[in-house]
Amino acid sequence: MNSGYLHLSGPLADELIDAAGLRDIRNKVDRGERLDFADGVRLTECRALAAVGLLAHRVRTARHGRRTYYNINQHVNYTNICKYSCKFCAFAAKEGEPRAYLMTGEDVERKVREKLDQPITEVHMVAGIHPTMGYDYYLDVVRGAKRGRPDIHVKAFTMVEIEHMLAISGKSEAEVFADLREAGLGSCPGGGAEVLVDRVHRAVFRDKMGPDRWLATARKVQQNGFKMNATMLYGHIERPEERIEHLIKLRDLQDECGNFMAFIPLAFWPYHTDLENYGHVTTGHLDLRMIAISRLMLDNFDHIKAYWIMLTPSSAQTALAFGANDIDGTVTEEKITHDAGTTAPEVMSVADLHHLIREAGFVPIRRTTTYQDIEVFEDATAGA
Repeated sequence: MNSGYLHLSGPLADELIDAAGLRDIRNKVDRGERLDFADGVRLTECRALAAVGLLAHRVRTARHGRRTYYNINQHVNYTNICKYSCKFCAFAAKEGEPRAYLMTGEDVERKVREKLDQPITEVHMVAGIHPTMGYDYYLDVVRGAKRGRPDIHVKAFTMVEIEHMLAISGKSEAEVFADLREAGLGSCPGGGAEVLVDRVHRAVFRDKMGPDRWLATARKVQQNGFKMNATMLYGHIERPEERIEHLIKLRDLQDECGNFMAFIPLAFWPYHTDLENYGHVTTGHLDLRMIAISRLMLDNFDHIKAYWIMLTPSSAQTALAFGANDIDGTVTEEKITHDAGTTAPEVMSVADLHHLIREAGFVPIRRTTTYQDIEVFEDATAGA
């Protein structure tokens, strides 16, 4: 990856992009103009993936140079018991099933304390929608993480979980978000969006909140002062143009609220799900195209994340030359994607993250959840 292609710019890059039929899109990108739906569809159809990648890398380099972010984080999936039965999910279980589990706030505290020997700055917590646990349970889960490590940033709850809390709390929206802030919630991840298109939702996510409700809940989260990420689960039944529709809906909400930190394209892993026989694992070609198109369409998102858990480390590394400027973190014990069959490891060492970033020609930046620099590793031996 430390190749001429990675650093290709100027007239030669323009010539390659133009030869792919993307001159007008290149001109828009160079002028800082917003790409429209038709532009996005053309990027999905362009057979010259390298040209799409060059455009995305141009935008990434203009905004971030060679800086590439990661963090030291821990995942806690506090229950797999869920009242929904989404076709794409291999993680969920019903009460009484042998593999069903439910962690208390004390369990979360113990889980966080297990890693006190590591310089973890973030705990990422998402889970199923338990059919009977009350509102206070969710607050206790957050408090448990903060008791285990008072200085930790708690990034927790998909929009599905937030909507559920709002529904069962018996409190106003403002009171619920005040309770979450008091308990120690710092920000929200972007899961639960899946594909923000009604056709896809009806076919695959029928039990789950639809596109309008996801966007409305994300708006509430941001209007109440919380930052969050956004995602898209791609590679199942959605059509290429529906991916563009999803991106534009997120872009519009970012114009309105401005509190999305990063966008994370999530490659679908079908194993052990009801969609296992529908298709195939996403290809590297599609994964890189999704990263590149996300960078080009989401002009108001600072950060595009190549989530190595779902992409695999090697594809995530390559994605750094296709528009991504974040490779996520050490993760430590992720369950949801592994239940669906990902071949990626459950944890990545800091040394391995540095190796991936440096070998691709970039500079590792250890960050906070909200993208403040903790340490910049310019020296090729630092932190390895």
